[in-house]
Amino acid sequence: MDTTEILRNPEYVVPVQQPGDRGVAWLRGMVPRFAEGGGHRRRRTIAERMLAEIDVEGLRRPGAPVANLAEAVGLPRAAAPDVALVAACYQPHLPVSADGDEAVARLVAAAGGHWDEETAVRISLLVQAHDATRAVIAGQEPPVATTRRVAPDGSEVVVGLAGEPFGAGRHACPARPHAEALVDGARAFRRMHQAEDLLILPNAWDVASALALVEAGFPAIGTTSLGVAAAHGLPDATSSTRAETLELARRLVALPVPVTVDIEYGLGADPAELAGQLSVLGVAGVNLEDGRPGGLAPTTEGARLIRSVKRAAPELFVNARVDTYWRDSAVQETRHRAESYVEAGADGVFVPGLREPEIIRDLVDHLPVPINLLSQLPLRELRDLGVRRVSTGSLLFRAAIQATVDAAAAIRTGNPVAGVPTYDEVAARTLRRS
Repeated sequence: MDTTEILRNPEYVVPVQQPGDRGVAWLRGMVPRFAEGGGHRRRRTIAERMLAEIDVEGLRRPGAPVANLAEAVGLPRAAAPDVALVAACYQPHLPVSADGDEAVARLVAAAGGHWDEETAVRISLLVQAHDATRAVIAGQEPPVATTRRVAPDGSEVVVGLAGEPFGAGRHACPARPHAEALVDGARAFRRMHQAEDLLILPNAWDVASALALVEAGFPAIGTTSLGVAAAHGLPDATSSTRAETLELARRLVALPVPVTVDIEYGLGADPAELAGQLSVLGVAGVNLEDGRPGGLAPTTEGARLIRSVKRAAPELFVNARVDTYWRDSAVQETRHRAESYVEAGADGVFVPGLREPEIIRDLVDHLPVPINLLSQLPLRELRDLGVRRVSTGSLLFRAAIQATVDAAAAIRTGNPVAGVPTYDEVAARTLRRS
């Protein structure tokens, strides 16, 4: 009997769970996934109703897929870490953890505090989406390798899902369009690096600069660590702007374009933890650098940080910054470091300061990921060399500072200041409110 036949055979049932008083055991016993008969039909109807109420197109957005889905079903985006804890022990063959039980209690509270079927089904939509969407984004096919059934003789059968990734029969996943939209949204920023023309990515330092850049037609926005630091009177590259960076990201994700955030090498925090927080907010990517105040971090350390970030948030586009050209290191290190970072999971490689065409071409030819450079060579030349992304770094911020001084100086000397937006034009640029 093949996979489809088993899944469609009513004599092969799911491992039915009886509800416990609280925690994961309660959740298992209250969801359609581990029920048969009338209980399954009733709970599946609830799930299908909830799914029908979701704007599927609204799920096509950057950030952690489960956070996007949580928002769509009426839970806070910040529920995503608790969903992960529950997902780790949701299946009946896995031991339940105290962390999982506590996470269920917090999710129930976030959903309104009612320990009923409606709440359980709402939570189950998130829990069952968690591992599957992460697996698809990480390239695992099928995303859920197996499921389990109990045969007529009482034995448990492990069923491979290679030919039926969304299952089949009465327990087939009812959320296929939602899952595909979530994954598509997580991949949107990555696709921008594969477009016919290269991606021009300007770097903003506050909401006003980001809004102006979006209005000017730029399809994605990055942040500049120097701009964020200097705007708050803080030094750059000293791990002192974590709070400011998170607050800016929290505001910028309301933009209608993807946002990628410069996190230096963690801003004084665990880079994986910080990346997870940013992804839950709705950020599309991060820049992670190997430069340190005293020079370059060991290549193995840079690779380790990239692996940890990708484990924490596989949906994030991790742009690995190789600082060999800014740290007086041997040029031959560039390709070695870049290859190591790609092997660790980096989605792109950024080499600020690199201008030598032959080295740029070498990286483009030998690395299977997009190459990102600063706007230090003519765009036509960068296109011809195969560069896929061009960033402005801190240039726009420094230009704005100088323009501010120049305007003030012109006023002092009695000269006009021209070419600036009107008060009404700037005042009209606001973020949407949820």
